[in-house]
Amino acid sequence: MTATTDATGPSAAQVQAATRATYVAFIGAGFAFASWASRIPQVRTRLDLDPAALGLVLLAIAAGSVSALPLSGPVIARLGSRRTVTLMAGLLTVALVVVAVAPLIGVLPLVVGLFVMGFANGAWDVGMNVQGAVVERHLRQAVMSRFHAGFSLGTVIGALGGAAMVALDVSVTAHLLGVAVLIVAVVPAAVRAFVADVEETPDGARPPEAGGALARWKEPRTLLIGLFVLAFAFAEGTANDWISIALIDGYGLSPALGTLGFALFLTAMTAARWVGPPLLDRFGRVPLVRALAGLAVVGLLLFVFGPNAGVAFAGALLWGAGTSLGFPVGMSAAADDPAHAATRVSVVASIGYCAFLAGPPLIGFLGHELSVLRALTVVAVLLAVATAIAGALREPETAAEPETAAEPTGR
Repeated sequence: MTATTDATGPSAAQVQAATRATYVAFIGAGFAFASWASRIPQVRTRLDLDPAALGLVLLAIAAGSVSALPLSGPVIARLGSRRTVTLMAGLLTVALVVVAVAPLIGVLPLVVGLFVMGFANGAWDVGMNVQGAVVERHLRQAVMSRFHAGFSLGTVIGALGGAAMVALDVSVTAHLLGVAVLIVAVVPAAVRAFVADVEETPDGARPPEAGGALARWKEPRTLLIGLFVLAFAFAEGTANDWISIALIDGYGLSPALGTLGFALFLTAMTAARWVGPPLLDRFGRVPLVRALAGLAVVGLLLFVFGPNAGVAFAGALLWGAGTSLGFPVGMSAAADDPAHAATRVSVVASIGYCAFLAGPPLIGFLGHELSVLRALTVVAVLLAVATAIAGALREPETAAEPETAAEPTGR
């Protein structure tokens, strides 16, 4: 990566340091989330939750995220991504502590802890994506998918760590308390290297955004990108929440093997995100994400209707690879115009995270009536919608004309 700078912008060394810090923020967020997700089956058993009840419990983390996202754009525009991610890392640590002890107490503390975790994660997510877009512009390379590969790498580490904790019979409480200590020790220190989100005015102030945050909610292109991200977020989030349980209940696998299936999905997603930039340069945003959506549907059908666990694992691989670039490409598209990146990313993330709000209870209720495995077929419907509206991801012809972004005309 070759960083560029001007007289008023960050130096090449600062951009490289910000790049490394952004990777840490993404990896940390993924690690924290997957560490929790890897222990969902044990929490379910400990609290004796059926699929419908578990779906409602998982709704809390999505509700927290959706509550934070509309606020995150204006907050980041005022405080900057560095301070926002620092504050949210601290808040998420507190939430992890509550979630860690909740299985020893009852469902209500778990719901509260997951809501706070979701709130912290939502604002953290927008902050690190804004910084990723800033770094991407300074590097003049489409590296956003690699930052998201960092998130996926964090989820792989978290999932594998969770599988090891299950195999070693380490309690949920001890496991998640250790994760909380790691997050608060590493992430706030690392993100000090973030660079400024926007260039400051000569008096040192952050320039106000024209039109305000509300204007971004009226832009057709931004709303379509949000709907596209929602579809891929549903495909990704459903896997995060339900793959382990679907393998355990649907294929009769042990809890450790169910968690390893989840890790396999995340590994495929991570690898595909890492190789994403050259593929995007060669094929363009729209053709590539449409092809990947088709791949995800094939993987999903193999996972649901496969005759044995081996075919289901192969389906999890394709499902993970197919859903890999939807979210990061959507974030890059939302941030095409640096002047409005923070608020547009928050709008797109707010819409996208509705998938995490609706997904757990929808799959839970369908799973209660059918089975969790069969309920997962609803993911294919949203991926078909994403394929139809993927044209909104095309880059505007000129970055100098942000107000024309509602009519995508570029690649």
